[in-house]
Amino acid sequence: MSKQVAVILSGCGVQDGAEIYETTLTLLRLDQLGIGYRCFAPDIAQHHVIDHRHGEPVPDEARNVLTESARLARGEISELAELDPQAFDAVILPGGFGVAKTLSDFAVAGSDMQVLDSLAAPLVAFHEARKPIGLMCIAPVLVPRLFGEGIAVTVGHDPAVSGAISAMGGLHRGCKVDDIVVDFEHRIVTTPAYMLAERISEAASGIFKLVDRIDELIDR
Repeated sequence: MSKQVAVILSGCGVQDGAEIYETTLTLLRLDQLGIGYRCFAPDIAQHHVIDHRHGEPVPDEARNVLTESARLARGEISELAELDPQAFDAVILPGGFGVAKTLSDFAVAGSDMQVLDSLAAPLVAFHEARKPIGLMCIAPVLVPRLFGEGIAVTVGHDPAVSGAISAMGGLHRGCKVDDIVVDFEHRIVTTPAYMLAERISEAASGIFKLVDRIDELIDR
């Protein structure tokens, strides 16, 4: 496998970590295309823990992002601090509220958000090296804060999130669940995934297109 992609996770579970289906579909498509990958996650505490059965926070419970992400990666995972952008051809971030609660504070701060330093540094390095970056679901909110104004992204049609992206200087594009938005100049690919998906097959359509386009951009 000559191509290598870094996949950054934020825990395990849509409400407080990485979205499980989005992550699995990403890894599946990379494997189908014969692209190697390595998962990474920060070795920090989650913002909080959600009972996914009832949708409520669990008082006095704490979980580690790297440990939880290892569930998704079947143990094959490295600490985010070890990510060397020079060793990879591209990077992909699945969504899930871990992106908005732990990798950043978007869920609380909105357009005044800050991004975790240990995430910002490698992503900026990928961008400066003009290596393709894929983001799905809520993850595209990171783009204008990290990479500057005028970059086209999508979260689907959510007015609050798209408004925050615009307030940070991003260019939000409406998008169907099974499609992608590509900013060719900045080599950034985004898709709504579970911002819109009601079925796993719907999420798969857009995610597979995203991974396919990342594959194409690596060759350019």
